[in-house]
Amino acid sequence: MAGILYVVATPIGNLEDMTYRAVRILGEVARIACEDTRQTRKLVDHFGIHKPLVSYHDHNEAERTAQFLAELEAGSSIALVSDAGTPLISDPGYRLVHAALDAGITVVPIPGPVAFATALSASGLPTDDIRFGGFLPAKSGQRRRALEDLRGESATVAFYETPHRLLDALDDIDAVLGDRPVVVARELTKLHEEFLRGTAASIRAALAGRPGGVKGEITLLIGKATHAVVDDSPVEAAVAALEASGIPRMDAIKQIARERGLPKRDVYRLVTE
Repeated sequence: MAGILYVVATPIGNLEDMTYRAVRILGEVARIACEDTRQTRKLVDHFGIHKPLVSYHDHNEAERTAQFLAELEAGSSIALVSDAGTPLISDPGYRLVHAALDAGITVVPIPGPVAFATALSASGLPTDDIRFGGFLPAKSGQRRRALEDLRGESATVAFYETPHRLLDALDDIDAVLGDRPVVVARELTKLHEEFLRGTAASIRAALAGRPGGVKGEITLLIGKATHAVVDDSPVEAAVAALEASGIPRMDAIKQIARERGLPKRDVYRLVTE
């Protein structure tokens, strides 16, 4: 009889957020697949769990997936955890879960904390419609192109961001989306948990003067557009404006075609003629 793959959520900071069920499952499986064994060691030691830890991350996913799949098929149960929060949410694990399901292995989720959901719950932003975008692109041009797609977004959007890129990301949000409501949630559930609410520009100004810069785990929330974005400028001018912001011509043509419900070839013809 095959084993079970458990996808186990762990605390994002405060160890008191660990569930009784998660502790029990980690204590019952044959081994624990984890992003960083050093990080997970702190967790299992705290709860007195004595199970083998095996690294499973972006650089060894293919090799480890084959190994774990063989163990599952042989009858061993395995728990998959990430460094913090729910596995697969901007963390490794998709390949293993997908392979297990393809092989007929039972996959059982053990729910718990998710950083972007935690941030949303106390953000004060609307939560009736939510979009999670993972990490914003690292480079400004690509980031601005991603943000352009949010100009008419009717959902609150959640991203993860690194401390050293946060100020630049806020600059780009201000340039592309203007005074949309923004919330930066920092160090959630930890001793120095903090929420900053305002516009991208006001939050950036508050953070820029901090000695030592921005630190900690960051969740970045952008409120929904409060009104439909209407652009009645000529198609050629709209494409040119996007190009001026750093978006390549073909990407700009695709975006304008999508926003205005026009065939891409017609927009291309107008621009090139």
